[in-house]
Amino acid sequence: MADLHVLVTRPDVPAADDVRRAAADLGARLTWLPTAPGRAEPDPQALREALADADAVLAQGVDPLDATALAGASRLKVCALAAVGVDQVDLAAARRRGVRVTNTPGVLAATTADTAFALVLMARRRLVEATDAMRAGRWTGFSPEGFLGHDVAGASLGVVGYGEIGRQVARRGRGFGMTVRHLQRDSAPADDVSAPVGWEELLRGSDVLVLAVPLDARTRGMVDARALAQMRPSATLVNIGRGALVVEADLLAALREGRLHSAGLDVFDGEPRPDPDDPVMSTPGLVVLPHVGSASHATRAAMTRLAVRNLVAVLRDEPPPTPVA
Repeated sequence: MADLHVLVTRPDVPAADDVRRAAADLGARLTWLPTAPGRAEPDPQALREALADADAVLAQGVDPLDATALAGASRLKVCALAAVGVDQVDLAAARRRGVRVTNTPGVLAATTADTAFALVLMARRRLVEATDAMRAGRWTGFSPEGFLGHDVAGASLGVVGYGEIGRQVARRGRGFGMTVRHLQRDSAPADDVSAPVGWEELLRGSDVLVLAVPLDARTRGMVDARALAQMRPSATLVNIGRGALVVEADLLAALREGRLHSAGLDVFDGEPRPDPDDPVMSTPGLVVLPHVGSASHATRAAMTRLAVRNLVAVLRDEPPPTPVA
């Protein structure tokens, strides 16, 4: 394993000492790619150039590892993602080039489900709106009709994507006394928490609909104007999957026109969203978070450590713990 080069796409990953130790154990040169000016992610061109002589890359799920980036990476053996989502990686191109792709399932499920329920509570109970009114000096005292929202306890919860994260969301729903159902899939049968139903039934019957499904050709834009028209006007939509699951313009129109009570988004189709005049910042009933679903100290460190284990395993010609391709 002489002359190995390990590339890390961010200079500020949690558990960085684990990355350094792994590189030292491999006898590998370690490169930390700087972020782009004014951005949290690396410049795409700089990433492509750095990949040219890398044997392994430890990347985030939003880093663009597309066919163009992989085409110049003649030495690359593994893309180890500190993420669950793999939609930013061209898996077909990786397979053609013999590049292993790994991700970090499991370790972030509970933390991300916590974020989903934070969004449910904030949106459904209008808590952000109430906080903003206090901070702006608009709260004039208790009012029986002030900031009225909808109950979460006893409501019906629909989960789209009944994998590790979706199951954690469902368990939290049951803790709130919710009736829980999930989108019917062959791999997600009924269990003691949730029952599978069809898409239209899930849309019509859910007070709260949480999206925790991966982004692919089948799920892109699945929540569009037609889907939103089938939801209850009193319902809440929460997206912790990928922004492109939702047709954003259709969602904003439904909220503005009162056809949907509220929504909570942790992900967006196009990130980041730095413009304060962006409609997502001012649409009534919409709660937004900056892609922080797994953002706890312990979880982000665990994601890095699992990505490192995958990377080391591939470079040692051993089976990685959590392969994707």
